[in-house]
Amino acid sequence: MSIKVDLAALDAALRDFGYAYLLTTGSDARPHAVAVTAAWNGTDLTIHGLGRRTAANIGIHPAVSLVHPPAEPGGYSLIVDGEATLGDEMLRVRPTSAVLHRPATEEAPPQNPGCTADRRPLTG
Repeated sequence: MSIKVDLAALDAALRDFGYAYLLTTGSDARPHAVAVTAAWNGTDLTIHGLGRRTAANIGIHPAVSLVHPPAEPGGYSLIVDGEATLGDEMLRVRPTSAVLHRPATEEAPPQNPGCTADRRPLTG
């Protein structure tokens, strides 16, 4: 499901998170995860210092995800999907969707029957 990204809401949400895991996929269809720090420039997330494997994967499959882990146990993770482009020693990720996500608990049951997670779209 694609949820329209409200760029103002994404900017505010990113302030609550530090690093993220950048997820890419190579030609062998295996996922590759690396910890990164992404900066918001108003339209894209920018990431410096990519490794060879990450850069090669983006050249094959430019669809990526950034998973920002929760700041505290039981908190929401911020998941941003996007299209990546490589530049001069920098990666730019143009967000296509973003969601806050966490496992459901007894105190915070899922909103949808049959679902084991609680998620909410980013809205301004």
